[in-house]
Amino acid sequence: MCRKIAIANRGEIALRIVRACKEMNIESVVLHSDVDTESLAVLLADQSVLLGKAKAADSYLNIEKIIAAAKKVRADAIHPGYGFLSENAEFAKRCAEENIVFIGPGYEQIFKMGDKSEARRQMQLAGVPVVPGSVKATENAAESYQNAVDIGFPVMIKASSGGGGRGMRVVYDPASFKREFMMAKTEAEAAFNDGSMYIEKFIENPRHVEIQILADHFGQVVHLGERDCSVQRRNQKVIEEAPCTILDEHTRTLMTEAAIKAAQAVGYHNAGTVEFLVDKNMEFYFIEMNTRIQVEHPVTEMITNIDLIKEQIKIASGKKLSFTQDDIKFRGHAIECRINAEDSSHNFRPSPGRVEAFFMPGGYGIRVDSHLYNGYFVPPQYDSMIGKIIVWAETREEAIDRMRRALKETVISGISTNIDFQLEILENEDFIDNRITTGFIAQSLKRQIS
Repeated sequence: MCRKIAIANRGEIALRIVRACKEMNIESVVLHSDVDTESLAVLLADQSVLLGKAKAADSYLNIEKIIAAAKKVRADAIHPGYGFLSENAEFAKRCAEENIVFIGPGYEQIFKMGDKSEARRQMQLAGVPVVPGSVKATENAAESYQNAVDIGFPVMIKASSGGGGRGMRVVYDPASFKREFMMAKTEAEAAFNDGSMYIEKFIENPRHVEIQILADHFGQVVHLGERDCSVQRRNQKVIEEAPCTILDEHTRTLMTEAAIKAAQAVGYHNAGTVEFLVDKNMEFYFIEMNTRIQVEHPVTEMITNIDLIKEQIKIASGKKLSFTQDDIKFRGHAIECRINAEDSSHNFRPSPGRVEAFFMPGGYGIRVDSHLYNGYFVPPQYDSMIGKIIVWAETREEAIDRMRRALKETVISGISTNIDFQLEILENEDFIDNRITTGFIAQSLKRQIS
């Protein structure tokens, strides 16, 4: 088992990993930027190392600084969390070269599945249905435009590396393609140090459903059910649920089998998420695989009672999965709301600043993953997510009621948050009646949002 883990990330996911390490009697070292010195993860970890200034290129995206810091504290493993370098094949390769365990898949698997165009090719070879798209990624706008014309508008421009909605644009007409391409490319370069893009057919108003898998180094792959991530704003997930209640058992079986086939096709190990679009006819298409832990992993934990971070660490340490597919039992319904420091009444303007008061909701079936505390300063340099509220109940209807109650109990003052917006979604009749697609926010809430 790993004895000391360096955590190359920040915020709630860094804290989540610190807590898992403590429960497993593993030393934790948080590698952080200067503006995160007073973060809760740094304060609670066994050790911390300053990487550099707030700019991600000087800290959380600086491979050599991270490797040097991990070696300095004699960490035998690095957990990359999500975002930043978590899906960077070169980073995973450097860890291997320095005999540091990368808590995730091997760099070959990250390349094959993390690069979206290569992942599409691998899935086509494995017989997994994919959305029509470009054969390879490119930074050339003219080449991408021709791909878009060949595929047919509307199309989706996507960053070949990364995720989280960054470097992603929907283009409905040829006239706006070049402008949108350059904007997406610039955003991808800033977020992932990679400006290569690829084009795929835009399927209008689908469900976004993903399958969580775990795979060890001994060939065993299991799925932990699906998550419905259809409620999105500008291609970023807002609310996630498990399970997806519109799936019939036949479709669910086909999707989970496809996810396992995807992992097996590339010799995958550790945690991963295979993402699909599901159209109105219940046809599903592979869109990408996230070769890391997901922001929304808690909803899967709530319905399976399996700690995904601990399983990541065990697999990376060379342990076999201690359970089979038949051992995994699904119970109830879980919902996660992402809490962001943003002003939803003013076009979701970021709201960094000092937290004057923070009160978490409580009670049966409620979990809060957040790095906030009274007096904490939310820095402006990073993603605006400041926490997640997760609820569990026997049914979706009960889970919605419980989430409403939890959000109304939550107090965060000193900064603006999107809690009112989350409540607006949870009180919308289309959401309550499960009539949601990836276009839900733009369509069902259109008249309610300025």
